[in-house]
Amino acid sequence: MTISETAHEAAEAAGKILADYFHNGVTMRTKSASVDLVSDADVNAERCIADKIRAAFPDHHILGEEENSADVDAEHLWIIDPLDGTTNFAHGIPHFAVSIGYYHKGVAQYGVIHNPIRNDWFRAERGGGAFHNDQLISVSQADSLNEVLVGVGFYYDRGEIMSATLAAVERLFRQQIHGIRRFGTASLDLALVACGQLGAFFEYQLSPWDFAAGRLLLEEAGGKITTCDGTPLPLSKTTVLATNSTLHESMLEHVRRGT
Repeated sequence: MTISETAHEAAEAAGKILADYFHNGVTMRTKSASVDLVSDADVNAERCIADKIRAAFPDHHILGEEENSADVDAEHLWIIDPLDGTTNFAHGIPHFAVSIGYYHKGVAQYGVIHNPIRNDWFRAERGGGAFHNDQLISVSQADSLNEVLVGVGFYYDRGEIMSATLAAVERLFRQQIHGIRRFGTASLDLALVACGQLGAFFEYQLSPWDFAAGRLLLEEAGGKITTCDGTPLPLSKTTVLATNSTLHESMLEHVRRGT
């Protein structure tokens, strides 16, 4: 099987697991933070994805949110989020996704994001464009903040990070943006920027599995993604700013921490 075939088969199988739990119910548990949730849906979906990848590529490494750890410098690295949007999932909101990214020597090569409830598929291959349900997508052509909606994510922190996020939102509203949207699923937020529905998205703490597939989708759609300080995105916990590219410098002025 090819990389793309394996990614799609794994995402589809994991999506079926999530859909079953979503419709039939599952017990949620908390992780380190009292509002950071996890369930058997997350764990079983990740195991399913990992099994599919290992069956096709036994020498590849897997980094996952729940059970799989790996060196991010591995030559062949799969970065997976089995259930991005767990809080939405827990509250019966059908806005969550499976996210799978394949990296070769630290560079994103393929990514797929799948919302199994909406049967939405986003995919991208380096140099091959970005697609939503097999339709080529591209970022917004807006060149001013007063022309766009901006997406935002809130980390589980209820202290400094929350305050910094709210302060950035206030600064952006003063730029007459059309509005702020907080959907709670970073991979799908990045997809919305890639599709041109959001002009930008930012969050002050995300993990590699949150953006591993979405970053390539965005870049292949013509967008730009960095940290909120404008530096290259590392494969570690980091701030994230994603834009249609033309708005990147304008957004940086308002989302840099300490602005």
